[in-house]
Amino acid sequence: MKSRVLIAIDGPAGSGKSTVARRVAKILGILYLDTGAMYRAVTLKAIQDNIPFDDQERLTVLANQVDLKFTQMPDGTYHLFMNGENINEEIRSFAVTNNVSVVSSVPGVREALVQRQREIGAKSGVVMDGRDIGTVVLPNADLKIFLTASLEKRAQRRWLELKAKGIKVSKEKIKEDLKERDDFDSNREISPLRPASDSIIIDTTGISIEQVTEKIVNLSKQKLELS
Repeated sequence: MKSRVLIAIDGPAGSGKSTVARRVAKILGILYLDTGAMYRAVTLKAIQDNIPFDDQERLTVLANQVDLKFTQMPDGTYHLFMNGENINEEIRSFAVTNNVSVVSSVPGVREALVQRQREIGAKSGVVMDGRDIGTVVLPNADLKIFLTASLEKRAQRRWLELKAKGIKVSKEKIKEDLKERDDFDSNREISPLRPASDSIIIDTTGISIEQVTEKIVNLSKQKLELS
C-alpha cells in the first residue's frame, strides 16, 4: 500500500458521504477526516461566543485560533475535540446545521481550515469528505468520488437519522432545508459545490451504503493498486 494515499469524497448534504468515507477508511486502514465537522465546530464556537455570522473578520480570527483535534475513540471512531472538549454531538444541532453554510462561505474561514486539512493530508494517507475536497483541498488526490442522490432520498436519510436520535422534525422541513443548503453551496463564490473534472460520480439514490462502500473500495484497489 502506498504510504500516503489521498481519497477525496464530495457531495451534497445527505448523499451519504460521511458514512461511506468512514467505512472506506476503516477497510483500507487509513485515516478518515470529516472536514464538514471542522466548519461545524467554528460555527458552534461562533454561536457560543455570540459572534454575528456576518462578521467575517471575527469569524476568520476564530477559525485561526480555535484548537481542533480528531481523536480516535475506543470503538475505533473519530470524534472532534474543540479546545479539549468533545463536541461530536453538539456540532450536529439544528442551530449549527442551519448556519454552517454561511460560516463556511467566509473566505478567511475556508483559508484557515483548508490549510489545516492539507497539512493533515500531507502527513499520512487519508479519506477526506466535504464539498470541495477534490476541487480545492486535495486537487491532486489519487481518487476523487462525487456522491449524489435525489432530494427525496437525502431528506429520508436525514429524517431517519434524526428520528434515531429522538429529534422530531417533518420530512418536508428537512427537504426545504436541504434544498436551501444545496442552492447556497452550489452558488457561493468561494469553493462552490461541484464535482472535480476527474471525479467519478456515483448516484446513491437506489443503492445501499454497503454497496456504495464496496464500489469505492474496489475502485481504490483498482486505481491505487492497494490489493
